[in-house]
Amino acid sequence: MKDQEIPLIVIAGPTGVGKTDLSIQLAKQFRGQVINADSIQVYQGLDIGSGKITSEEMQGVPHHLLDVIKPEETYDAKTFQEVACQLIRQIYQTGHLPILVGGTGLYLEGVLYQMEFGGQESFDPGYRQFLQERLQHEGASRLWQDLQVLDPEAGQKIPIQNERRIIRALEVIHHTGKKFSDQSGHQDQNSRFNELLLVVNRPRQDLYDRINQRVLTMVDQGLEEEVARLLQLENGRDLPCLKAIGYKEWLPYFAGHINRQEVVEAIQKHSRHYAKRQLTWFRNRMKNPYWLDASDPQYEEVAKQVVEDFLVKSER
Repeated sequence: MKDQEIPLIVIAGPTGVGKTDLSIQLAKQFRGQVINADSIQVYQGLDIGSGKITSEEMQGVPHHLLDVIKPEETYDAKTFQEVACQLIRQIYQTGHLPILVGGTGLYLEGVLYQMEFGGQESFDPGYRQFLQERLQHEGASRLWQDLQVLDPEAGQKIPIQNERRIIRALEVIHHTGKKFSDQSGHQDQNSRFNELLLVVNRPRQDLYDRINQRVLTMVDQGLEEEVARLLQLENGRDLPCLKAIGYKEWLPYFAGHINRQEVVEAIQKHSRHYAKRQLTWFRNRMKNPYWLDASDPQYEEVAKQVVEDFLVKSER
């Protein structure tokens, strides 16, 4: 069977909106299996801060691409694309419905639109060290300003907080003489699979209130201890995964520079800003999404009906 004939349900949406609950309901209703599309949940040991689903919450629904790498390792969009696409085919071949769930836009795009990832070459480590030293002494804002001048499109897309991505973009520009935005990902507008794209959202204040409460719950569940364990690993403070929201905010706390309340407020603020960026991404980059309002008491039933209609149509 061609990829274009394989039905795929995609559940996207901002952090904290309620994607997980909907994915379980749909998986139980339509014999689905869930594929994680969150770039932090692929890491082992990053459970609380990433909002990773627990075994109890899975309710027996098979899940894939959770806990696949160690915190010391890296995982990129190209690797996710290759593994996730193969999983989608395998799940469908076993008679189940593949359901892709997450909020990492680049991961979703790579699967849906046959994006070709470039600029992945290994460059001169000396130049990378030079950039890292500049980062340490001048701060991310100076490097980000350089990127804005050299490649305004990349500078607009890469947030100032994503230090690793900024350095990578400057590396690519330096060594290829071409803009990073021209190489980082080419999207073929033709869909790879026969997908139904559901984007879950809520009224802004409702979403922000949920995000704020979610952070408090994470702290109560032991987020501080989770970060402390990660910092005990070799090169703990330099782990790429600790650049993620929910983790990076604890580093100045453990260094004695800020208090616990300031950490909580920083995570809440960064999470709200991230949710806003995610929604912008979905609106600008996703093709033909079906928007769901999770504040509607009937929204899960609406989603089930939309999926059922999609599957019936796909069988014709």
